[in-house]
Amino acid sequence: MQNQDKVSLSIGDIVTATYKTGEYIGELTELSSPRGVVKILAVIKHPTQGDLHQLYEADVAMFHQRKALAYTEKALVPLSAIHPYSGSIPGYKESLQKAVQLEMEMLSRTGDWARRALEQLEELKKDYTF
Repeated sequence: MQNQDKVSLSIGDIVTATYKTGEYIGELTELSSPRGVVKILAVIKHPTQGDLHQLYEADVAMFHQRKALAYTEKALVPLSAIHPYSGSIPGYKESLQKAVQLEMEMLSRTGDWARRALEQLEELKKDYTF
C-alpha cells in the first residue's frame, strides 16, 4: 500500500477509491484535505452485504443490503483511501456486473451468511441495468 504523503493527487486524476466496503475507479473532482470527492466511473469490488459488526453472521437483527455507488455518483472519500489509477477504465455496467459476479462466487463458499448476502445481491441485480 502506498504512503499517501508521498503520492500527489490532483483534481481530474483517475483514481481508485475505497468507499465503505466497496472499491471503485473514478475521477477526483474535489480535493480538500483530509478528503476528496470522487466521481464513480467503474466498480472494482461490490460492497459487502450483512451486518459489518457481526461479519458472516446470518441470524442478526438487521441484515443490511448495500448497493454499489451509481455511475457518476460522487463520494466523499478520505485521502488515505484514494490512490492513483493508471489502467484502462472498464465500462460501468460491465464492471458492476463483474463485481457482483465475483462477490456472489466468493459468497457461495461461505455458509449461511453467504446465503443471506446472496439473497440481497439477487434483489439488487433486479434494480441494476446491465
